[in-house]
Amino acid sequence: MPDVDRDRAWLLTVDGAPQSYVDLDDPEHLEFEYVRRLAHVLDCAAEPGAAPDVLHLGGGALTLPRYVAAVRPGSRQTVVEFDAALVDLVTEHLPLAAGAEVTVHAADARAWLAAAPAASADVLVADVFGGSRVPARLTSVEYAREAARVLRPGGLYAANLADGAPFDFLKAQLANFAAAFGELALIAEPAVLRGRRFGNAVLLASDSPLPVAALARRCAGDAFPARVESGPGLARLMRGARTVPDAEAVASPEPPQGAFSLG
Repeated sequence: MPDVDRDRAWLLTVDGAPQSYVDLDDPEHLEFEYVRRLAHVLDCAAEPGAAPDVLHLGGGALTLPRYVAAVRPGSRQTVVEFDAALVDLVTEHLPLAAGAEVTVHAADARAWLAAAPAASADVLVADVFGGSRVPARLTSVEYAREAARVLRPGGLYAANLADGAPFDFLKAQLANFAAAFGELALIAEPAVLRGRRFGNAVLLASDSPLPVAALARRCAGDAFPARVESGPGLARLMRGARTVPDAEAVASPEPPQGAFSLG
């Protein structure tokens, strides 16, 4: 069950694992590394001052929507979160700032995506975990094609995933999105990419060139630097991967004990 602990800010945990961190007084403070990488993606997704339409699959404590509302005022954001109890808890304890154009729906992400109008979002962020695993419904090539349908031309897809060597799951996800989009990139810590440990990886996809150079500069400057893989390096990682249809889709792998704990 979700729980919220108060210190100087709010830490939301699900079954004892950290799920979201929110500082209500400073929505631009992003505690978790993978969230900062997603924020870098959103920072580079549009010109300064632009206010994109963003669809978030998975909401948690709305850390990223709060960030977008603060740095790109006027952005219209839709959040789809399956856990209705979590939505109620966040609404009660962690209200959004006045003026934030964020609409939250308690619904199934795949079903919502299937019903969404074509070309209705500039950015689609997927951060959906059932416990500690990405549900199988969001790991197929049909899902990737639905994401492509909902994005406008030049739109950007970004997903938080988790895997470890030999990266069977991550390779399949890259193959799925290569079948639906023309451009791909992957952001992860070097130790994860080298197979030394299990960890988060942010998958990016678009039908237009991705801002790889700008993202690489931002990710390299973090306290826990990450690398942006694209082009030949990403092709090597994907070698031998094949797309996965709905009928064969599986959830992401179970993390090793303690992989995402607070320690």
